[in-house]
Amino acid sequence: MQRKSFGNMACPIARSLERVGEWWSILILRDSLHGMTRFDEFQNSLGIAPNMLTRRLNALVEAGLLKRRRYSEHPPRDEYLLTERGRDFRPVVLALLAWGNKHFAPEGPSVVLVNRKTGAIVEPILVDPATGQRVDESDYQLAAGPAARSRTRQRYRTIDDALSSSRKLTAASRRSTPQAKSK
Repeated sequence: MQRKSFGNMACPIARSLERVGEWWSILILRDSLHGMTRFDEFQNSLGIAPNMLTRRLNALVEAGLLKRRRYSEHPPRDEYLLTERGRDFRPVVLALLAWGNKHFAPEGPSVVLVNRKTGAIVEPILVDPATGQRVDESDYQLAAGPAARSRTRQRYRTIDDALSSSRKLTAASRRSTPQAKSK
């Protein structure tokens, strides 16, 4: 059975999964972000079969997340270096780390993020650079972007309509409560 391709879908999440959605790929990128570059380093770290590692490395090179650089001619050996696109995956890895520590580590975290200068453990969060507010709060939502197709616009219009209705109901309920009337 052939796997469905997400590469041509309009959703940026689906397109991203096309490049890194296979779990070995994410773990290879994790190890790359930790400084590993060589085939044997990845194989030792992951315990992955050589043929699978070769396929995953080739796919990450093709996706532009890693680049191949020859470091030995005899025998021919390549190392795999992160590209800018690959380095930009770091916040995703950190978000997975935090999520995994919160929900899937009942014994406590085995890996944490620390500030190199202070040694303090840091919990990574996504914030709005304009306000410093966490973007996982209710004030933020997904919306159709300028390149959205009609199906995407319809999907997010439905969400926008529901939120608008919810806000109107909330405002109406605030106006009708005794507390609101006494103010």
